Amino acid sequence: MDTARRHRNLESALESVGLKDGRYPFQAPNRPLPNRIEPERQQAFVALEGVSKHFPGVVALDGVSLNLNPGEVHVLLGENGAGKSTLISLLSGMQQPDQGRLVIDGVPQRLSSPRDALQRGVGTVYQHTTLVPGLSIVDNLILGAAWWSRPKRLDVRARVSAMCDRMGMDLPFDATLSSLSLGQRQLVGIIKALWRSNRLLILDEPTSMLGSDEIDQLYKAVVRLRDVGTAILFITHKLDEAIRFGDRISVLKAGRLAGQLAPVELKSLERPILIERIISLMFDTTASPSFSTPSARPATLRGPIVLRVQDIRAAASPDEPRLEGITFSLSAGEILGIAGVEGNGQKQLAEVLAGQRRFLAGSIELEGTPIHSLGVRARQKLGLRYLSDDRLGEGSLPNFPIELNLLLKRIGEPPFWRCGWQRASAIEAHARALIDHYQIRAGGPRSRLSQLSGGNIQKLLLARELDGAPKVVIYNKPTYGLDLQSIRNARSAILAQAERGVAGLLISTDLEELLELSDRIAVMYRGRLVGILEGPGLSRRRLGELMVGREHAQ
Repeated sequence: MDTARRHRNLESALESVGLKDGRYPFQAPNRPLPNRIEPERQQAFVALEGVSKHFPGVVALDGVSLNLNPGEVHVLLGENGAGKSTLISLLSGMQQPDQGRLVIDGVPQRLSSPRDALQRGVGTVYQHTTLVPGLSIVDNLILGAAWWSRPKRLDVRARVSAMCDRMGMDLPFDATLSSLSLGQRQLVGIIKALWRSNRLLILDEPTSMLGSDEIDQLYKAVVRLRDVGTAILFITHKLDEAIRFGDRISVLKAGRLAGQLAPVELKSLERPILIERIISLMFDTTASPSFSTPSARPATLRGPIVLRVQDIRAAASPDEPRLEGITFSLSAGEILGIAGVEGNGQKQLAEVLAGQRRFLAGSIELEGTPIHSLGVRARQKLGLRYLSDDRLGEGSLPNFPIELNLLLKRIGEPPFWRCGWQRASAIEAHARALIDHYQIRAGGPRSRLSQLSGGNIQKLLLARELDGAPKVVIYNKPTYGLDLQSIRNARSAILAQAERGVAGLLISTDLEELLELSDRIAVMYRGRLVGILEGPGLSRRRLGELMVGREHAQ
């Protein structure tokens, strides 16, 4: 096909999806964006009126009423188990309310299935991706279309390319989803939701796996959608994010609507007052001092080196950075933070250290003993623990009981098994002790893990890795998706382990978390450690310079 013909075909494809000259699919040709109409002057697209939902032994929602208005970002906050996931399930057609009703465009409706919700203009981007790992980005977007009207790949590529260019995203269209970082997968999920041009877009913890640049891209996209009249329900645990994104903020507590901050309050109140108001709604104000950020770690003398990593090199798939010359040491009681924009080799490093990924060269020593030739289970027995960032796909078995998930890495070991026989009483007692200690909200040790909220699953995984006598723990995004109190508890647990002499390797995209917990912070860029900062040289500006690759200095 000659160049002129290809050009005409591309122009035709762009026009067919409303993207000629780089316009968004929801922008009419040769027509400026409409002036934004104040949401209060419009009828709510979706209204929940006195909605309640009960499960055995649990009141998930209790008489909740909310309006989701066109042209408004409605942020929903709440602790783990407050009812946010149940509310999402009702709006997306996964479940139906026991009491109360859903009203769409002023008419009571029953969303009997996810397909029904989609047909009525309700689209959801879940915290845990529902895309197919083995398919490419393009195929994931096409998936679900009617076979008799399936769009052409050229049309799909043209439309996605224009959307990505407008929002500053850079995604490899033909790469399989499994080869992408979790942050990139989240962006694909958001693009798929935007693809449908839904009237209500539900974003469930959309930034939990995104770096700062990707969050900025998402913010621009959300503002654009809001300004053309899309109603957006934005679920998050981060106060800064709630204030930045939200036109209205509602707080759920123990299944009830604890309160709401209207647009006029968000615009008029100063930031410290807003934060205090939100915290007072989410938690008991008489206990508010306990929810302040833990103080920074006091300087302590480091113990002996327990983990030594020398010149690690590892191959990678075409869409991953190769690990090159990774060298560092970790002392007893020390927390070494690993910073970097998502997708620069942090996960690959964690998997190499844990024994889940092969490497080409280098050495790893635990307390002077070479372990680079050992497998995952052998390293775990020697005291090297790994908290994965993929809590459902890698870190747990959702359909198995909680008590067995707490022992996944110790199957067959005494005192929980004897001569190959399972000791049910010992397993149950062990689970109850960890559930109580780490405040995991669960129906009981034998409840399925899939019945827990995402934050409580993360608590369970943290409890499993810290149980026993770990010597080195690799924490990969240990607090993502947790509420304020759970974040504090998790960070306090990490600090408590360090006080006991346990070394920690903390991988996080949250700079505040790294600065609060770490003795030193190493920065990864394109598969390399480009700097290790501590003391006076440790600053946000210096970290930022290294994270974006402006300087490569030790």
